Amino acid sequence: MRNDLELDAIIEDYLLGKLNPQETEAFEQLRRNDATVDHKVVSHKVFLHTMEEYAQQMLLKEQLDNIHAEIDVETLASELAPHPSRIVQLWRKHRSAIAVAASFIVFSFLSIYSIQHNSQQADKYVQLSKQVTNAVKTQNNLIRKISTNNIPSSKQSNPGNFGGTGFAVSTNGYIATNLHVINGADSVFIQNSAGESFKVKIVLKDPEFDIAILKIDDKNFKNLAALPYTIKRNSTGVGENVYTWGYPKDDAVLGEGYVSSKSGFIGDTTQYQVAIPLNPGNSGGPLLDNNGNLVGIISGKETSAEGASFAIKSKYILEAMRAIPQDSMGKKLTVSKKSVLSGMKRAKQIEKLQDYVFMIKVYN
Repeated sequence: MRNDLELDAIIEDYLLGKLNPQETEAFEQLRRNDATVDHKVVSHKVFLHTMEEYAQQMLLKEQLDNIHAEIDVETLASELAPHPSRIVQLWRKHRSAIAVAASFIVFSFLSIYSIQHNSQQADKYVQLSKQVTNAVKTQNNLIRKISTNNIPSSKQSNPGNFGGTGFAVSTNGYIATNLHVINGADSVFIQNSAGESFKVKIVLKDPEFDIAILKIDDKNFKNLAALPYTIKRNSTGVGENVYTWGYPKDDAVLGEGYVSSKSGFIGDTTQYQVAIPLNPGNSGGPLLDNNGNLVGIISGKETSAEGASFAIKSKYILEAMRAIPQDSMGKKLTVSKKSVLSGMKRAKQIEKLQDYVFMIKVYN
């Protein structure tokens, strides 16, 4: 609690310009490296702006009340006759009061517009949040209905089956996907490119970054060969070409585009915005650059903007892997240091990649 209070105090000093240049530079570096701190700064800035507007409104209201107290309403009413000369006299006598009153009215209209505008933005954000929270039920945010092929007969009678995409982060059966793909599931299966299905268990849920790590729990599964890609630790630049391989239908589909922004929805610094057309089923799919480095995990798209999709940055996948409980992991997961996909043409990259990307099948 004390640390949170200290952080809030530093944020307020930063926004009010009370930090010296060295402290300001250090704090801005912290913002760039810590998305939680960045979100706190944005929220506090909005709060301070709202309080400033409220204080201005209260000041104008006080001025208006004082002017109203000075005006004799009955006398003013008697002066309102349909003679231009009297109207001119009335204006000259009460021009300061009328000017302040007009300012107050204009300010009130602007405040109401601002509140309504911000409310509309908040509604949009809440609605999208609800889509993520209820993704398994609503099939929004890139989740799709799936078929029951290769699933045990005990599950085939269950109509509540939905799916996404996942990809291997180790050779011994650890799979990364989005948390919203599997959240609330009674059971989860994966299906490989050959149509074989395997039961998996959930070993890690990271609600902050919408990541889940699964572990194949099936005696019929055989370890994979060495991963052909590496998970990139550094950020990817705007304009860099990227592609994804996922399951918006029963056969995997290639999507190609580029990184269009280093921040995601409403400036979320934990995501990239990518210009790739995506469909339900792409959630949880890998995002790779031309050299075969895994740079992110597909998580959703903007409903009101064509081709504006989002991917969680790869460093948060690495953090999720490090957070897996040791007792469920057995040994520490290691990431390939070099991508064997580098230098290959896209068709050859996909040929190497397809055995490491899976359809996720969820049952509620």
